[in-house]
Amino acid sequence: MIVAGAVVQGTGHLAAGRGCQDAFKAVDLGDAAVLAVADGAGGRERSALGAHIAADTACRVLAEDAPGPADSPETWTRWTAAAGARVVAEYVRSVTAVLRATAPAHRPDPPDPPDAGTVDTGALAATLAAALVRPPWAAFVSVGDCFGTLLTREAATAAEPEPAERCHLVLPPPGPGAPEPVFLSSPGAALRARTFVVWEPDLSGVVLATDGCAALTLDHPSVRGLPPEAGPLPSERFFCGLAATLRANGGDAEPLRALLSGPGAARTGDDLTVLCALAGGR
Repeated sequence: MIVAGAVVQGTGHLAAGRGCQDAFKAVDLGDAAVLAVADGAGGRERSALGAHIAADTACRVLAEDAPGPADSPETWTRWTAAAGARVVAEYVRSVTAVLRATAPAHRPDPPDPPDAGTVDTGALAATLAAALVRPPWAAFVSVGDCFGTLLTREAATAAEPEPAERCHLVLPPPGPGAPEPVFLSSPGAALRARTFVVWEPDLSGVVLATDGCAALTLDHPSVRGLPPEAGPLPSERFFCGLAATLRANGGDAEPLRALLSGPGAARTGDDLTVLCALAGGR
């Protein structure tokens, strides 16, 4: 399996003197891969750290006791739902520990030892999309506005030795006018997390991205002659072109980094992060 990713600091962040607030992490499990991208909340001074904690936590949880290719849909569904709740709980536990460890050591009239409710975990707020990719299965966990695309390709035949690859937006970002995204640190985040499983015999890859990539990687439905209510559509030129390039070069992420740094990326001032796992190697 080819795993490749890149993160590029947004032009708006550069202009404002803010560091990159995105993070990604991947774990290669041999016959499977775990992917996670996270986006720190803008305006939160320590959200970059929160994004790194989110990506690390998601990869650690999704790599533990994962179901196998032959397990039942019920097993996959239960495991994914439980993993989503664990990701949120362990993220909150981790950022709470960080905040307590870095709090001022001396305070006038110190109060009683704080409980979790007195720690402002929002200081490290982040959104997250994570996936376990184990063909023919893909399990997704999402909190907030990151998004994900599934790639499929039918088996080669004598008539079509190189069948075309297709992309499907299975985890869409919020639409225009949507309320502020839920963060991992938001009250009730575990109840508002999205968890779902896809069984797809033609699965050829999964691509995750932070919301800053939407303008670069998603098409308006009018591009395909569809009404606005059809919602955004994944750009085949971006996703399928990226997959073909990575397969051809053995997973060198430099072309992906170039895409995220190119002229098309100037349409957003946000940080841009893309991470993918492609089945079948070259």
